[in-house]
Amino acid sequence: MKILLTGATGYIGRRLLPVLLEAGHYVVCLVRDPQRLDLDSANYPNMEVVKADLLDRDSLKDLPTDIDAAYFLVHSMSGGSKVFESLEEHASVNFVHYINQTDAQQIIYLSGIVNDDSLSPHLRSRKQVEHTLRESIVPVTVLRAAIIIGSGSASFEIIRDLVEKLPVMVAPKWLETRCQPIAIRNVLGYLTGVLDREDLYNRTFDIGGASVLTYKEILLSYAKVRGYRRWIVTLPVLSPRLSSYWLYFVTSTTFALARHLVDSMKNEVVVQDGTIRELLPMELYTFEEAVEMAFKKIEQSEVVSSWTDALSSTNMDRRYLQYIRVPRYGCFRDEQIRYFDRPEEEVLENIWQIGGDRGWYYGNFLWKIRGVMDKFIGGVGLRRGRRSPSELFPGDALDFWRVILADKQQKRLFLYAEMKLPGEAWLEFSIEKDEEGKKFVRQTATFRPWGLIGRLYWYAVLPLHYLIFPGMLRNLVNAISTQSAEETLEKVK
Repeated sequence: MKILLTGATGYIGRRLLPVLLEAGHYVVCLVRDPQRLDLDSANYPNMEVVKADLLDRDSLKDLPTDIDAAYFLVHSMSGGSKVFESLEEHASVNFVHYINQTDAQQIIYLSGIVNDDSLSPHLRSRKQVEHTLRESIVPVTVLRAAIIIGSGSASFEIIRDLVEKLPVMVAPKWLETRCQPIAIRNVLGYLTGVLDREDLYNRTFDIGGASVLTYKEILLSYAKVRGYRRWIVTLPVLSPRLSSYWLYFVTSTTFALARHLVDSMKNEVVVQDGTIRELLPMELYTFEEAVEMAFKKIEQSEVVSSWTDALSSTNMDRRYLQYIRVPRYGCFRDEQIRYFDRPEEEVLENIWQIGGDRGWYYGNFLWKIRGVMDKFIGGVGLRRGRRSPSELFPGDALDFWRVILADKQQKRLFLYAEMKLPGEAWLEFSIEKDEEGKKFVRQTATFRPWGLIGRLYWYAVLPLHYLIFPGMLRNLVNAISTQSAEETLEKVK
């Protein structure tokens, strides 16, 4: 089938795309910024990337009309309630205007469970989009979900932030509201399962996992899975605004997102009609099972929060490795960018030769001290070195890092820290081009702390980061690669 995928760069879209491609479908990805997709369609015969904006009807004129089905996965949670409601309505109206001119036989929309009479602005907007899509001449299949549990989803990362930061929580009364969370794996199963099912056209289904819990029970269940002891006291006096500020200051979410989430938490989001379970039978995961999967596995080509295993031990298709991303929420980052005008291959070789005997390009004695400290407390230290001075493959040990992705075609090296840390850390190098075609290296260090100790650790080493990371990138870009040095020496001889 030829499928239009809107929201291809979003949380669900990124995970759904590889599933559709692996199933043999031809996928047209509608994106506002093709660079965010980080996937060259020229390398994938069954994928096409088109640049368009659903808020701009004129930009949709050149979209293909010979599609068989379309996924509408566009949501907005930024700004005030009136702002995002207006944006979502405008986008859905433009989408309907476009889809009515195509050969599409089905629209699939992922909405929210909206069974309460008095809905929050967020859920009310989702319901309004449903109505707009149903005005299309194309049959619509609506899947309504509660919070989605998977590494990287906003709801899951907020849960993680709360539990890992606060041993004791004095929380608002909305923690007593019931919810039926669903694992990302089940969501993808439903999204693909309803595709091309004529008996499911023009129907709406609630989808949920195997657990019905209050938000308080969700937090305590998460703590149980992670081995934490947590205490929660609920108070009836916290207003929605105060609750939003509480979430904003305690977690890494924005205030706008916190406000919308708090407003939605007053609504019970529990499956009322379980018909979909009979029509699309599958194993539904409990909340605890979903959390465990989010921490132990790569889920649909994303690096989950507790990734520790080498990719060489998995059977994942290597062509989807470029989708790997670090967590977006609850993290500290140090990002450095440096432009260069020398041959790109030389800089790429420098990236591939990092570590081992060549070192880390700046402050090697500090890296060695860190390695000794790591070894002293039972870590791997720096003695592992590297398998080859110039080659890197997923799964390789690189000093106290593990190579997660080494893709020269995509010009990207991605490392996961295996030293002893009060958190998780990643280091990434990529060669990119700006809008003017100028080349630069992006170096990104990401750290996800575990609780208060992890945060204190980050701030304690921050002065060293200011010293090491800029110098490391500068010398990496300017250094003569060992391969170039050997070639120069050969010419001299």
